[in-house]
Amino acid sequence: MLFDIGWPELMLIGIVALVVIGPKDLPRALRVAGFWVRKARTLSREFQGSIDQMIREAELEEVRQDLKKATEFDLEKEIRTTVDPTGELAESIKPPNLPDYFEEPGAVTPATPEEAQALPAPAEAASPEPPAEGTSEPAAQPSGPAEPSSAASAPDPEPEPKR
Repeated sequence: MLFDIGWPELMLIGIVALVVIGPKDLPRALRVAGFWVRKARTLSREFQGSIDQMIREAELEEVRQDLKKATEFDLEKEIRTTVDPTGELAESIKPPNLPDYFEEPGAVTPATPEEAQALPAPAEAASPEPPAEGTSEPAAQPSGPAEPSSAASAPDPEPEPKR
């Protein structure tokens, strides 16, 4: 029981209270004592409830932090660093950087399709390069029909509408 008080001790307290307080005022004294005991229990329950609520909130905040860490977790990066921590495996499976023999010398190849759209189209009627000194062969001519240089530089004028 409360404060390790047994039935014999309670009987002794009751007899002393009956003698000291008297039989006339004893019921009123027991009501007052009951009121204070009830008030103490209520305060104790509220205190325990607020402690439990603080613990739940602290655990909830801890769970929120764990959830936030879990959502920021980069699984692909973790797998990559676990499987290949030095990056040696990734380097060994990269395709070799071979030259493109079908590409014209001096031509710029775009790295992305957006860059390909942004690059201007090469002029089809490029002026032939003069042969280098000491060689007797003429420079290679571009294949395809040659267009006059004035047509390549200026667009065709539109016909005027008739009135």
